[in-house]
Amino acid sequence: MTRFRALLLGLVGLFVAFVAVEYFRPQPTDWTPTFINRDKIPYGTYVLYDQLPGLFPGQPVRTVRQPIANELLPGLGADVNRDTTISGNTAPALRPDRASYLFINDGFFCSPLDQDALLRYAAQGSHVLITGENISGNLLDSLHLELRPALELDSLLLLRRLRRGGLPAGSGARARNTTLTLVNPPIGAAKSYPFPAAEVAYFFRATAGSRATVLAHDARRRPVLVRVPVGRGEILLSSTPAAFSNLRLLRPATAGFAFAALSALPAGQPVFWDEYQKQGPLGEQSLLRVLAAHEPLRWALWVGLAGMALFVLFEARRRQRIIPIIRPLPNTTLLFTSTVASLYRQGRNHALIAEKKIGLFQDFLRTRYHEPGLDLSDEPTRERLAQKAGVPRPELDELVRRINRTRTAPQVSDEELLALNQAINRFRQRAA
Repeated sequence: MTRFRALLLGLVGLFVAFVAVEYFRPQPTDWTPTFINRDKIPYGTYVLYDQLPGLFPGQPVRTVRQPIANELLPGLGADVNRDTTISGNTAPALRPDRASYLFINDGFFCSPLDQDALLRYAAQGSHVLITGENISGNLLDSLHLELRPALELDSLLLLRRLRRGGLPAGSGARARNTTLTLVNPPIGAAKSYPFPAAEVAYFFRATAGSRATVLAHDARRRPVLVRVPVGRGEILLSSTPAAFSNLRLLRPATAGFAFAALSALPAGQPVFWDEYQKQGPLGEQSLLRVLAAHEPLRWALWVGLAGMALFVLFEARRRQRIIPIIRPLPNTTLLFTSTVASLYRQGRNHALIAEKKIGLFQDFLRTRYHEPGLDLSDEPTRERLAQKAGVPRPELDELVRRINRTRTAPQVSDEELLALNQAINRFRQRAA
């Protein structure tokens, strides 16, 4: 096994080990207050939703995943402006039945159209339970109530960090406790329940004209659960949504408060459990929801995506032939020189070769010894060359005479060409 393969296998093993550790690692507790009926986290409402059939025996429990007006006004058109109210003869007819409408969340918001439908539905004999630390101001104004903070600023900031999951359940502000007291507890229920002060962060205050009845208050006798009559029905408001969460319902010391609050609702009416304000409308809401709703369209989508992947995979390759590697041209100067020399040698007359040899030698003398006007027949020139090259004068004179004989000879034999070449090479070696 090569070193590269061993390194690659090591990296793959480390990656597999990392994935396994992340997969089997215990998940940290999620303290996000979702209040969703399928969430089993501390601030979900799975326990309460699961117990509703036992709390309201014989009555259907239905989850609502559409706005209040769409649920209570079956004849409402889809193009109605939800920011306005509908009254008079133009208002669609309400549902004829009566029900208990539950909104368990940390906040409650509704449009004027939804608020108008909800109040009219309660007025004809239905009951509504709304929990939240932030409730729509228009609804509170119509009921002549205000929602005020019960904690100081630093405690509220700590509570917000807690709501975002930044603190565990038993830290910080949760160390302080308060007591929620029921004014008229049902038979068999306790009257007081200890709660963390951070979960009782708001309370109600009545304004002029309020008809609210206090059902529960905190340790400082500030209302946290009130009942407001509306026509023949009622609206129950709670500022402690955490009391209805899984965390509090699974603890015996606090579980009775939520059940006591629900006991204020009549047992003979169907129950509507709102999930629209927490999860939105029912079903997939993405742009591909139509494709996801029909199996043939889903198959067409997956086949199209697979075809696109195959197209990209195969078309990413070069469609032209592989470009050949062009090697640089070799230096054939020596080959050319040997070829030309062989052509000269075939004529048995080496006068031309000797002439070129002499010309190259003279060019060497001009360049090496800076003699641009070289004249070997001149005595001062030969004397100067002998001194510059460090060659005896007789040897230089002999070389010059051989050059002159070669130039004037009508034909140069092999022996004469060889002797000339040796004389020139000998001079170049001694001069070097």
